[in-house]
Amino acid sequence: RYMKNVYLFIYYLIQFCGHSWILTNMTVRFFSFGKDSMIDTFYTIGLVMRLCQSISLLELLHIYVGIESNHLFPRFLQLTERIIILFVVITSQEEIQEKYVVCVLFIFWNLLDMVRYTHSMLAVTGTSYAVLTWLSQTLWMPIYPLCVLAEAFAIYQSLPYFESFGTYSTKMPLDLATYLPYVLKLYLLMLFIGKQLLCFSTLPVLPGLCFHLSH
Repeated sequence: RYMKNVYLFIYYLIQFCGHSWILTNMTVRFFSFGKDSMIDTFYTIGLVMRLCQSISLLELLHIYVGIESNHLFPRFLQLTERIIILFVVITSQEEIQEKYVVCVLFIFWNLLDMVRYTHSMLAVTGTSYAVLTWLSQTLWMPIYPLCVLAEAFAIYQSLPYFESFGTYSTKMPLDLATYLPYVLKLYLLMLFIGKQLLCFSTLPVLPGLCFHLSH
């Protein structure tokens, strides 16, 4: 148990440092250069962002082997969602990397992750703060729908470039073909369906959550 806690603390600390560096870098650049800093957000922090998201795949292993208490399938869907947006939609298209939506999306992602990893890191040490616990349980409610909208807008803006350049669209034997724009349009529909299902599934627990927080 001691070794497990040490490992999880180091993992959460690495993720916290990565995401806090990203958010701090974006904040400093915005106050220094204004809106111009949003254009080259990906070129400045894209590498660290990809590293943090790649490392986060370890969380699936953590849940599977039981060293982290969480639900595997929802976490798998969340990680898959980010990997598709970051590596397939944004990284593969340089034209999208200069859009403002990338900066907005990175702010949402890192804000959520900073709170989550800070809370998890302190929880491993047995430390708990009421405000931080409240943020980790409620911050995702207003931000997650905004994340979905930003992700959907990023996909929408990328469609013309995928159609023009044919990125990841290949022809296969037996007259089969993979046309990525169709896949992304289907994924857009899945994003909004998933958001609606999550909102409806959380409605029954909101009164109990509010009661718990008020006490």
